[in-house]
Amino acid sequence: MFQAPKGTFDVLPPESARYEALVARFAGLAGRAGYGLLVSPMFEDVGVFQRVGESTDVVRKEMYDFEDKGGRRVALRPEGTASVVRAFLQHRPPTPFKSYYVAPHFRYEQPQAGRYRQHHQVGVEALGPADPDLDVEVITLAWELFRAVGLARIRLRLTSLGDDACRPAYRDALVAHLGARRDELCDEHRDRVEANPLRVLDCKRDPCRKAGADAPRMLDRLCDACAAHFDRVQAGLRAVGIGFDVDPSLVRGLDYYTRTTFEFEAEALESAQNGAGGGGRYDGLVESLGGPPTPGIGFGLGIERILLACDAEGVFPAPSGLLDVFVVDTAGGEAARDLTAELRRAGLRADRAWDGRSFKSQMRSALRSGARLAVVVEPEGVSVRTLQEKGEAEVVDRAEVADAVRRRLG
Repeated sequence: MFQAPKGTFDVLPPESARYEALVARFAGLAGRAGYGLLVSPMFEDVGVFQRVGESTDVVRKEMYDFEDKGGRRVALRPEGTASVVRAFLQHRPPTPFKSYYVAPHFRYEQPQAGRYRQHHQVGVEALGPADPDLDVEVITLAWELFRAVGLARIRLRLTSLGDDACRPAYRDALVAHLGARRDELCDEHRDRVEANPLRVLDCKRDPCRKAGADAPRMLDRLCDACAAHFDRVQAGLRAVGIGFDVDPSLVRGLDYYTRTTFEFEAEALESAQNGAGGGGRYDGLVESLGGPPTPGIGFGLGIERILLACDAEGVFPAPSGLLDVFVVDTAGGEAARDLTAELRRAGLRADRAWDGRSFKSQMRSALRSGARLAVVVEPEGVSVRTLQEKGEAEVVDRAEVADAVRRRLG
């Protein structure tokens, strides 16, 4: 028996209806804020993704990259931002360019709760403005999605990673601090201090945590412009009623982040798997891909992790059934064929049995379907019945079936 590859999974109905509903709510929120859907390839030239940081685990260890039949080195998309920026540079739409995406992402990593080798994200990217109020808008969109699915226990962690004016001096200070404690670091980071010192601060192993406990913090070394930007973001979040914790230790796993950086944690989940998504500014990424200086900000949220958090909080359940009405026909089948089509045209979710099965067999199928009502066609007439609970059948005229079903459904 073939099975789904390790780290992948199948989503069947009715659980898949939750994916659909979450995506629909996200698309509605993004659309009302002026973000349009961008669909990009699942694979790109490997160089597109290498720009997120040669020293990151995403590029070094987790990326699915290979040579195609034409001898081109390509990679499956490990994250969403780089593909959007590549599309922006290729097509040069006017700014501000505001897009959202719904896409699978691929990382060769050890599967864990809510994180798989193929996982799915929703996200937005906004390119053009450097305005800190845009940072507030982007964070608010993610926050509103959590609220739209009923999540209440979401923690927003927030920091600023500075920019090219203030980060180089901070980086030098951090390298000096960690270099003096190199022997105390974990095996993975001992030889990577110079290449990516910020990753040491994000390491969860005790040796790195102890060595980084008294390390210099970027928030203490922001230039005046970055400090003013961060102050404006915080004021904006307070104004729209979004709580947050300023966390100087917050480090994202990609190198392109500048200034505003944030993560969302689902506190109903265990701490090791409670990351629901995050994002931030990437004001130098467009340039690194060969474009003109263009600020940008965005986020990616994991669909599987959000649904796990919903389960933990007891919200946003999978629907009990996919149908409104089930047509049962013991008068030859023609009525079932025509009535089902008619009900669907009337906007109702309708299905039927097949292969000329008996009345009892069709009723069993109707009950298993989860539909609330059955339309029963018999030689002597048509009736509408409640399926999941006892109730009297209502005899209706053939021409009024759709109206009768809508009325019974309320």
